[in-house]
Amino acid sequence: MGSTDGLRQTWYGRAVLVVLLAVFGLYNAATITEGPELVVLCVAIPLCAGVLLARRIPWFVAPVVVSVAAAVWGGLLFLLLCVALFDLAVGRHVRVALGCVAAVAGVRAFVDLATATWQIDQYSSLALLSLLSIVSGLWRGSRRRMVQLLADQVEHLQIEGALREEAARSKERSRIAAEMHDILAHRLSLIALHTGVLVASGDALPPRVTDRLRLLRTASTEALTDLRDVLGALHEPRTSPQLTPVPGQVQQVVDEARAAGQDVEVTVDGSPDLVPTTHRLAVYRVVQEALTNARKHAAGAAVTVYIDYRTPATRVEVTNAAATSAPGAVASGYGLIGLRERITGLGGDLRSGPGGAGSWRLTARLPHPTGTTQNRPTP
Repeated sequence: MGSTDGLRQTWYGRAVLVVLLAVFGLYNAATITEGPELVVLCVAIPLCAGVLLARRIPWFVAPVVVSVAAAVWGGLLFLLLCVALFDLAVGRHVRVALGCVAAVAGVRAFVDLATATWQIDQYSSLALLSLLSIVSGLWRGSRRRMVQLLADQVEHLQIEGALREEAARSKERSRIAAEMHDILAHRLSLIALHTGVLVASGDALPPRVTDRLRLLRTASTEALTDLRDVLGALHEPRTSPQLTPVPGQVQQVVDEARAAGQDVEVTVDGSPDLVPTTHRLAVYRVVQEALTNARKHAAGAAVTVYIDYRTPATRVEVTNAAATSAPGAVASGYGLIGLRERITGLGGDLRSGPGGAGSWRLTARLPHPTGTTQNRPTP
C-alpha cells in the first residue's frame, strides 16, 4: 500500500510539472509566434503533454513523439523533451535518450542551415538541458530501484521470520506430542498390566467385576495402540533418552550448568511429585531455556532459579544478573517462541524482560487443574 501511494504521488507531481511546462510553452508560443505556426504549436504542445502523461502506452511512444515535435518545431518543445529524456533515463534507456538528443539536434541543425537561422545558443541550451535530464533520471531510477530492493528485503525478512516462528512452534508441538506419548503410554500400559493381573486372579472376584476388568484391559490396550498411531505420527523418531524429563532432571540440568561454570542458585517450594507431569515438563523446559540463554548472552553472570509447586499455580522464575563479559551470541528468540507455545497450551503465561540493574528475568505461571488441593503453602 505504501509503495502504491508513493507511485501515485510521484505521478501526480510529474503531471503537474508537465502541465506547467505545457502552459509555459503555449504562453511563449502566443508571445513570439503568430499565424499558422501558432496554430500548429497550440496543437503540438498539448499533444506532447498528453502523450507524456499517458499511462497505457509503450515506453518508447512518448519519446518518439516529443522528439519529432521538438525536431520540427524547435525550442518551445525542448522542456517537454527533457521530461521524455528523464523518463528514459529512469528506465535505464540511456542510449535511446542520447539517440533522441542527437536526432533532434541533427534535424534542427539541418533546418537552421537551410533557413539561415543558425543560433549556437539554442544547441548549447539543448545539450545542457539534455545532460541534466539524463543524469537526474539516472539518479532517480537508481534511488527508486534501491528503495524497492530494500522493501523487498524487508518483506523477505518478515516472511522468513514468520516461517521461523511457525517452525519453532511446530517443533515445540512435536516435542510436547512426544512427551505426552511417553507419559500416557506409560500410564495406559500400567492400567493394562494391573487389570490383566486382576483378570488372571478372577476366581476370587464376582463374574461381573471380572467382565468389567476384561473390558477395561481391552479398552486400555486399544487406547495405547491408538495413542501410538496418533501421537507417534506427530514427531520424528528420537535418539536422545532425555527428550522426556523425569522428576529430578531439573536438578540435573542445574548440575550440568554448574559443571559448565555457571553460578546457579536454586530454591524450590512444594513437591514436584504432587503436580501434573505436564507442569514438571514445562518447568524443566523453562529452566533449561533460561540457563541456555544466560550462558549465551550473560556469560559469567549469577543465575537465580525459584520454583514453587504449591497451589494455586506452579510458578518458576529465573533471573540472571548483568553480564560480566561480552555476549557470546545474538538472540534469535525462537526458543522463547516455542516455550510460550508450551506454556499457553497449558493455560499459563510466560513473561521475559529486564529485571532491573541490568538483570534479565524469565517467569512462567501454570494454574493447577480445578480441584487440586495439594502443595498448599503453610500459613
